[in-house]
Amino acid sequence: MEHALSPATLAELRRPRPYPAVSVLAPTHRREPDNAQDPVRLRNVLAEAKKQLEADPAVTRERRAEVVTQLDQALTEIDLAHSEDGLVIFAAPGEHQVWSLARTVPERVVLSDTFLTRNLVSAQAAERPFWVLSVAADRITLWNGGGGRIREARTGGFPLTLAPENFDPERQERIGDTPSTYRDERTRAFLREADTAMDVVLRAHPRPLYVTGETTALATLDEVGGVAKDAVHVPHGGLAQGTPEAVWQAVRPAVKHEAARGIERVTGELEAARGRKEFAAGVDEVWQNAREARVRLLAVEENFRVTVRDDGDHLMPALSGDLDAREDIVDEIVEKCLETGAAVRFVPDGTLGDAQGIAGVLRY
Repeated sequence: MEHALSPATLAELRRPRPYPAVSVLAPTHRREPDNAQDPVRLRNVLAEAKKQLEADPAVTRERRAEVVTQLDQALTEIDLAHSEDGLVIFAAPGEHQVWSLARTVPERVVLSDTFLTRNLVSAQAAERPFWVLSVAADRITLWNGGGGRIREARTGGFPLTLAPENFDPERQERIGDTPSTYRDERTRAFLREADTAMDVVLRAHPRPLYVTGETTALATLDEVGGVAKDAVHVPHGGLAQGTPEAVWQAVRPAVKHEAARGIERVTGELEAARGRKEFAAGVDEVWQNAREARVRLLAVEENFRVTVRDDGDHLMPALSGDLDAREDIVDEIVEKCLETGAAVRFVPDGTLGDAQGIAGVLRY
């Protein structure tokens, strides 16, 4: 199952496809007893997808059979024993993908000429992704973090390794001593290479960066490059060849501290925006401003959900299952704000007070 949503992957998912491109969404559960219902609900929503394919006159028999085959193949790849909070299945002629999300989704089936991506986009924003660069003299490893987990990221040329140098007695005789590891020019050049590679990664995928390593390694990386200067330093060696769990335990306190600081910054910006009359609150008011690309900063409480219908001028409360209900309007708002260049921050429930779960700082 897929986890990492890069800009290139998102662009590929949004590419128009021959009709029908089928998106199947199903909520899942991490723990008992709630997860006992997941297999039944998943089978039911896939049956509904096949029913819609059968009933759609625009879908030929051959095309229907091909997409149904892709849906069946996707089902074999799903491991509900390791479920998170939502599943998204994409199927089209000749392809399928399964995405596991750490954010719940409404149960639904959509037939279109593109895949439905808003729930993926919102889930990634909610995970608050970050990078971890683990530095050692002979290996530098990049880790992809977010949503309470860390995985090694094999991108941008990482991991980088430096082969051991052959012992040179003539060199030692010339200089009179063997330089310490991080004063050695070969090691410093290695760190400069890592700095350049990390800069490329950050330009393509900007997110917070944490750097781990011995204190001397961190200081040397600061001397020879630029990316570590704006990163959070975690003085903990031995992680360049460590396990994801070891890396997570090392950086977790720093990640938690930075998250708390981020929440303080968000609430401060919202309060200042109130005073400047550049503040929007509530799903209807925020949606109106998001459609006009007026939102500069969007804040959403982590478990805020609301079902609405659009009467043409405003969003009105609706019941789940109503014919014109929009159950993932919060994810729609998140995606729209990100598309128009807004920063999106998820905050703990109750943080926004009387803002009713969602608020924005406006550009004007």
